[in-house]
Formats: sequence, C-alpha cells, structure tokens
Amino acid sequence: MFSLRKKNFSKLDKPLIVIIAILLIYGLIVLRSAVDSLPGSYMKTQIIATLLGILLITIILCIDIDFIKSIYIPIYMFCNVLLIIVLFVGVGDEWGSRSWFSLGPINFQPAEIAKVGLIISLARFIELHKKNINEPLTLIKILLFAMLPVALILKQPDFGTAMVFVFFIAGMLFAAGLDFRYIFSAFILFLVSFPFFYMRLTTVQKDRIRNFLDKERDISNTGLQAWRGRIAIGSGRFSGQGYLQGTQSQFNFVLEKQTDYIYAVLVEELGFLGGALVILLYFLMFFRCIQIARNSESLFAKLIIVGFAAMLLFHIFENIGMTVGVMPITGIPLPFFSYGGTFQIINMICIGLVLSVSIQREPLSFM
Repeated sequence: MFSLRKKNFSKLDKPLIVIIAILLIYGLIVLRSAVDSLPGSYMKTQIIATLLGILLITIILCIDIDFIKSIYIPIYMFCNVLLIIVLFVGVGDEWGSRSWFSLGPINFQPAEIAKVGLIISLARFIELHKKNINEPLTLIKILLFAMLPVALILKQPDFGTAMVFVFFIAGMLFAAGLDFRYIFSAFILFLVSFPFFYMRLTTVQKDRIRNFLDKERDISNTGLQAWRGRIAIGSGRFSGQGYLQGTQSQFNFVLEKQTDYIYAVLVEELGFLGGALVILLYFLMFFRCIQIARNSESLFAKLIIVGFAAMLLFHIFENIGMTVGVMPITGIPLPFFSYGGTFQIINMICIGLVLSVSIQREPLSFM
C-alpha cells in the first residue's frame, strides 16, 4: 500500500500546490464573510475539514498508485453499496432528494465519495479494455459499469450530481480514445430524449428550468434565489463593495450564500476583479493537471487526472454559470469555496491523487 521507493518527491508539482493553497485560503476568507451574519459553526467545520484534507493529501502522496489500481473492484462495490443503503436510510427528502447519511453531528453525501471511487475504478476498467474500446460490445460493457452508480443517484433523485458523473465519464472515455461519433450520437440521443426526462423531473426541477428560460418568471417565489444572486453580482461592479460590506450578502438577501451562491458573495464584495481572480486560479489549476497527465506514461494515471479535472470543471462551470444566470440552478457547490466538510475533503483527496500520480515512478521498459 505504502511504497516510498516508487515515489520521486523531487517531481512534486510545486506550482499546483501553491495554486491549491491560494484557493483554500481565498475560499476560507470568502466563506468567513458569507457566514458572518449566520448562526452556527460553519468556519470551524470548514477549517477542520481543510486541515484533515491536508493530512490526507500527505498520506496519499505516500500511497502506491499501483495498489489503488489493484483494488478497483472493492472500491467500486463499496461505492455502490453506499448509494444503495442511502436510498433506504438516508435523509434529505425535505430538500428534494434522499442523498445524505446523518450520523449524529456528522452529515455526509455518499455520492461525493462515489465520485472519487468511480473515477478510480472506471479508469482501471477502461485501461483493461483500451484496445477494444470502440467495439460496440466492449463500449456497452464499459457504459454499464459506469452508469450503475449514476442510476442509483438518479433514484435519490439528484439530477445535478448525476450530471457531474455523466460529464466526467464522457471526458474519460474521450481521453481514452473513444471515437467522437459515439459521443456525438449520445448527445443527439440526449436531445431527442430530453422531453421524456423532463416529464420525469420533480416540480422543483421543472421550475428551475422554466426560471432559467424566463429570468423574471417567478422572482417572488421559485426564482427568488437566482434573482437576488444576480442583484448581488451586479452591485459588485468592478472592485466590489468591500470585504464584509456587501449589502445583499450581509443582510441575508442572498439565499444559500454559504454553499450554492458563495460566488455571488465574492463578486458583490470583491467585484469583477475578485471573481476574475478565482477563474484565473482555476485555469492555472487545470493547466497544471493537464501537464501532469501529459507527462504520465500510464493510461490509468492519465484517466484519473482527466476524471478529476472534468469533475471539478463541471462544478466550477455550473456553479458560476447558475450564479450569473447562464445555467439553470442545480445546487452544485463551488470547489474550495462553498461550505461543506465532505465536499472540501473529497476535492482535496482528488488533488492528493493527482499529486501522487505526478511523483509515481514509472516502471522500466526494455522494449
């Protein structure tokens, strides 16, 4: 499991470490403002989760990637068992989906754990079938393997999280060499079948789509969150109203400001400059991840990085997009900024695995 002789710590991607450190500090600063007027121990929980995440990154750096690869089936089974159990004993019906475990003071979402688990197990499964990935039977086998946890998440139902899974699954398949015609055909199939899926959505989910298409449709009720979020962003202008000085944020007009709409808090108080800085940091993070993937000889390692990058990209694009009004609301949090202990830890585990890949010694080849 632990094999330091397989690690070359001199190759540790220091720029990525610096970027993540800045994002974590920046995120805690913004969250401090978002929760300043709210009761509860939000900051304490987030700081503990961040420190635990740093510890886990340190541990993951010492774990042999080949060991993780070898246990992909137990990881896959464990994640699916969690997703099945939550359907029976989970909580969250009052929020629209039964997707949480509540263990005393600790609440966590199994789907967050399943993201990491599926990326790892799917990367290995694709690697094993790489040569025949464009053969229909092999592709069907891979899709059945990948879509089982997605089906369980839709059963909760949690459409937003399911879309995260679909996005990184597509990204991993494309990176593995899947013919683009398959991806294009899947996109056409989705468009054709969208009316069927729409009919099966809950009333809340339908309202979110309608409010996205008509921004002023129901601003006193179902569209209130999006409306107030856009007001907060607009009032930030170029340089913002000042830290802890946002009128919409500090007087609690912005709903879910510590989670889904934390970007609205950031832009209202720090303006366009503050919002652009976050996007720049994310861009640099993805750039470093791509560099690590390109330098890796192992397909398994490449696919892990692609999967994590795609997962984070979807979260970032959807969260910022729904905040500024170019995407419908889905309740997707912003990595390293939104409140959530499990979410923070999972994101840091992903970064830890990327860094671990960057220092893994490749086996000698005599070919």
